[in-house]
Amino acid sequence: MKGSWKERLFDVGWLALWVVASSIWCVSASTRLGATFDEPTYLQHGLQGWRTGSYKPLIDLGTMPLPAVVQTLPLYLWERQSGQPFEVARDLDRILPVARIGTLPFWWILLVYAWLSARHIGGPWAGRLAVLFLACEPNLLAHAGLATTDIAVSGSFLALLYHFRMGRDCSWAKRILLPAIWFALVVLSKASGLVFGLLGMLAIELEYRRSLARVEGVATPRWRDSLRQLFQKPFRRDLGQVFWLGLLGVFCFCGSEWQCSPSFVEWGHKLPEGPGRTAMVWLAEHLCIFSNAGVALVRQIRHNIQGHGVFILGHVAKRAIWYYFPLMLSIKCPLPLLSLPVIVAMISRRALRNWACAVTFVLLAFTLVCRVQTGIRLVLPLVVVAVVGLTSALVVAWQQADRRQVRIWLAGSGSVLAGWLLWSSLSVWPHGLCYTNEMWGGTQNGYRCLSDSNYDWGQGLKELAQWQKSHRANDLDVIYYGTDTTLAKLPMHPLVVSSLRLGSDKLPDASRGRTLAVGATILYGSLSEIFPELEPFSQKMRAMRPIDRTSTFFIYRLPANEHAEEANAAGGP
Repeated sequence: MKGSWKERLFDVGWLALWVVASSIWCVSASTRLGATFDEPTYLQHGLQGWRTGSYKPLIDLGTMPLPAVVQTLPLYLWERQSGQPFEVARDLDRILPVARIGTLPFWWILLVYAWLSARHIGGPWAGRLAVLFLACEPNLLAHAGLATTDIAVSGSFLALLYHFRMGRDCSWAKRILLPAIWFALVVLSKASGLVFGLLGMLAIELEYRRSLARVEGVATPRWRDSLRQLFQKPFRRDLGQVFWLGLLGVFCFCGSEWQCSPSFVEWGHKLPEGPGRTAMVWLAEHLCIFSNAGVALVRQIRHNIQGHGVFILGHVAKRAIWYYFPLMLSIKCPLPLLSLPVIVAMISRRALRNWACAVTFVLLAFTLVCRVQTGIRLVLPLVVVAVVGLTSALVVAWQQADRRQVRIWLAGSGSVLAGWLLWSSLSVWPHGLCYTNEMWGGTQNGYRCLSDSNYDWGQGLKELAQWQKSHRANDLDVIYYGTDTTLAKLPMHPLVVSSLRLGSDKLPDASRGRTLAVGATILYGSLSEIFPELEPFSQKMRAMRPIDRTSTFFIYRLPANEHAEEANAAGGP
């Protein structure tokens, strides 16, 4: 890090300020939220991995083990010290806040590498601005306070990009070994990191070759010529070494149970009679290398091919919507971030020519073929690298401006956007998962735009319990899509979605004359693709006016019988 000691001290203090401030936001918010859909499973299998040394349950789910291993390490040490093993179903409310703190090391890695990456692109103020914007981004803050995988893969991904870019003309250790280590960590954090990592390195090499031509005074090559350079032997050799060394690290970390695969054996027996079937059955029964990291990778590839039910702006699709991610990003990303490329392009489009923006463009194009569309969490690596690229471009545009008025306008715009973003993160606390920007109606109305992990991921039970206590609603029934085991301890009566018994008026018989809380994802989501019988109930409830609501629950008072006049007038939530 170059510069005077005063500048270095200021940078360290600036970085520490936003690391601490954002960590306080995350920890304080996490204690006010219930468990999201995935967290109990990660805690259960993460603890089992420490106890048995096997990651098989996680791998069989298609989940890479690194985040769960880190997040459950404090819990494992705690139970070893106490001599009393935890049961996730029983102790979730005690252990979940501790496990969520285990995400913070990945968050700190993300902020440090954002600072290093932006500083490399645009100098000291680019690094400072990137850290500020990332530390105030509501979606990132929300996920940094959860015991999930998305911040882990985002931080590791940014570190991979930084080391790959910085090591292009360096020794083998910096050019190959360091990127290979980070590539392994990216894949160990999330299976999709395999694709993100490869696309990111390809985009960096493409931008690097074009920038090298500009520095050497050669006319900027055509895109066709630049793409052709990606197939040249030196780069193919480097990329191959990073990929295979990283993948070797992934398989070594995950290990194997040295058993045959039941699904492989079953598939072999279903083949038509003949020599081919005999050979495949024998191979399946004797290839005792499972479960290993390849199982998780293959499962995620299969999941993406099959797709997933999706809801956006009232439209439900059974598998996928090709424009989902670009539209979703316009809804979930704060307006200050969406404004950055417009402001920079107005002044200097050349400032956008950096490796972070190149990676952003490639990943955004890739999202058009991604068929698992359950939330912004799936593309947080894209958001992170976009913030680095755009904040750096803003500073570079300021540096290149030759008019004082333009510099003042850019500095003022950056200050206003930073303040706006800070206010967005503070005003949405602790419900960052629900964040929806002002252009689409704000957070209060975000349920109309998106569902699932974009809004109601099952995290609202604590808030609902507070509402029940303050309103003394002792007859409260609950319908929601989540896995929070603390529901069994609350004075509420849960109704199971798959076994709802509805009357002729499409209301649940068990809740007549009682108070009913319904999760936003039940009313506005794609669950009707999984439970078709749920659609009449959802339509009926959307037509009724709730008596109150929390962030993720709509609360109704149902009539006592099917023939009673509805107490709630039409005009849904």
